[in-house]
Amino acid sequence: MKYLFLLCMGLLFIGIPVNAQFNEKPILNLENEDKALLNWGYFLGFNQYDFKFNYKNDPGDTDILVSKSIGFNVGLIGEMRINEFLDLRFEPGLLYNARTLGFPGFTEEQDAIREVKSTYINFPLLIKASARRFGNWKPFLIGGASTSLNLGSNETALDDNSSGTFRMKKWVYNYELGFGIDFYLEYFKFTPSIRGVFAISDELVPDNDPNSPWTGNIDGLRTRGFFINFTFE
Repeated sequence: MKYLFLLCMGLLFIGIPVNAQFNEKPILNLENEDKALLNWGYFLGFNQYDFKFNYKNDPGDTDILVSKSIGFNVGLIGEMRINEFLDLRFEPGLLYNARTLGFPGFTEEQDAIREVKSTYINFPLLIKASARRFGNWKPFLIGGASTSLNLGSNETALDDNSSGTFRMKKWVYNYELGFGIDFYLEYFKFTPSIRGVFAISDELVPDNDPNSPWTGNIDGLRTRGFFINFTFE
């Protein structure tokens, strides 16, 4: 419901005349927008990141807890037309988010809580598969692979959780899947979309002590993300 609210608020903020876009015989806007070989644009949006943990031994009721927050996305779009229904897209962007981890078994908050602030530079290469255009709107599916540079990873830090530093790997490899609708307005194309991002590489840098109470039982740590983007082309 939170994401639907953000999506609706974004549509209202932009002021899209949604009813006009779905008329049976609307006046067609930007009729040649998708015929160029190359298109450019930018996006703004929101994100929420989570972690998926794999454990060496069953943790029972002592799972690591993740407190999530809303972050933001901003980036550029480069699109190459393949045919009427397929486009190749490159969407480099800056993504910021913060997560708080709660580790069981500690009595002191300074030991139990780790705040993970992440600033990602994301490099996704995506295929956009669109339906046929209906008047001034066109639905699509999008998916592909991406790699992200985590500027707040602490990968090379000598300190670990025993000193209050949670470490992650600098480079993350993901796959992305989503859907959206292109709206052809009078002067530009506006696109709200929803996308999931799933890391396929292990991001954890274990503590120096193999029996660490923080990372000793973690076999793998992978990011899962959820994006709502608003694109202007």
